[in-house]
Amino acid sequence: MIGYLSGEVIFSDGKEVIIKTASGVGHQVYLQKLLVEGSQADVFISHVFKDPGQELFGFETLREKKLFEILTSVKGVGPKSGYSLITALGVETVIQSIQLENKKSLSKAPGIGAKAAAQICLDLSSKIQSVLMYSGSRKGTPLSPGVDRVIENEEIPFGFSTPILEEALMACKELGFREDLILAKAQRILAENDIQKPEQLVHLVLKEV
Repeated sequence: MIGYLSGEVIFSDGKEVIIKTASGVGHQVYLQKLLVEGSQADVFISHVFKDPGQELFGFETLREKKLFEILTSVKGVGPKSGYSLITALGVETVIQSIQLENKKSLSKAPGIGAKAAAQICLDLSSKIQSVLMYSGSRKGTPLSPGVDRVIENEEIPFGFSTPILEEALMACKELGFREDLILAKAQRILAENDIQKPEQLVHLVLKEV
C-alpha cells in the first residue's frame, strides 16, 4: 500500500498530478494543487482500493491524510466526497465543524448533503480529536513557488483552546452573527494571538466583521 510519494512532477493540471519516483514509475494522484512540471514533490498518499481498480489521493500533511481516512470510514461518505470536504473547507474547518456538530458548514462541500453531514457528526464527534495528534506541518511537501501555494508556517496545535472557541462562537451567535461567517476568522485569530478568554476572542472577531 502506498502511503507517501517523492519524485519529479511530470504532469499537473490542478486536479491530478503524475509523480515519477526514483524507480522510474509514474504514479497518478488526485491532488488539488497546481505544481510546476519538472519540480520535486513530496506528497502523503491515501491508497484507496475499489472495484474495479485503485485510486491515489494526495495530501500536503499527514493530518489531512488521516482526516480523509477517518471521514471515508463513515457510511455514505466515499473517497471523492471525503476529499471534497478537505479541499473545499480545509482540514481545520472540517475538524472544528465536526467537534461543534455544525452540519450546515459540512454540507457546503460538493457531494455532502444534509444526511451525510449528520452522519459524519454522529459517527466522528467523539473520534475527531484523535486526528490532531498527527502533524499538520507542510514542510517536506514543497509546492511550486507562486502557484496556489500555502504559506509554510510552524505547525499550529489546532484545537488547543476549543472551549474558548466554542464559547466565543456561542456569544457571537447570540449577537446575531452566523457561525459559518465567523468560524474561519475565529480560527485564524486563535492561531495568531495568545487568547486566554472567550471575551478576548469575541472582541477581535467583531473588529473584523
